[in-house]
Amino acid sequence: MSHDEFDDVEGYKKIDRYNLKLINTIASNYKTILNEMGEDAEREGLLKTPERVAKAMQFLTHGYDLNPAEILKAAMFKEEYDHMVIVKDIEVYSMCEHHLLPFFGKAHVAYIPNGHIVGLSKIPRVVDAFARRLQVQERLTNEIRDCIDDTLKPLGVAVVIECSHLCMQMRGIQKQNSVTTTSAFTGAFMKDATRKEFISLIGAKLH
Repeated sequence: MSHDEFDDVEGYKKIDRYNLKLINTIASNYKTILNEMGEDAEREGLLKTPERVAKAMQFLTHGYDLNPAEILKAAMFKEEYDHMVIVKDIEVYSMCEHHLLPFFGKAHVAYIPNGHIVGLSKIPRVVDAFARRLQVQERLTNEIRDCIDDTLKPLGVAVVIECSHLCMQMRGIQKQNSVTTTSAFTGAFMKDATRKEFISLIGAKLH
């Protein structure tokens, strides 16, 4: 899939055109799967399903075509600000790589600048770029942390993600109200006081 197959809409990448060769290949495989499940892929209700699913999968994994570090570098500015910057309640939608079922929730990201700040909209875009891949929540948390840490070189980075996993809620243990929380920290956030301040702020209702 080439990068120009994405349109930039309000700061996010959205697929409006698809890699037709890839769509046809994926759709053909899904048609086989439907038939193997005992369905009739030629019946009216399923006739266009393989193509729809193929397009959905291409969109849900379009993060592979995004470069999160370049997203940050596109809006880095020199600024002598050295206090905590937090972007919280970032919507997360991803796909569990173990069962190809969705997990979704919120991400809270903070960093303490060290000579550079970044445009605030870029933080959610970095989250999305990593989330729109086949993932596990633990790796997703670390990838967001490491990308911000490596690119901005801040005094510290904090990432907390809270998600519900359909692989737990629809199958397996079938616990509908379970939420998984993961966290990752670097630098100043390894200090107990700084980390507690971050946790307090993401839990506060300031708006």
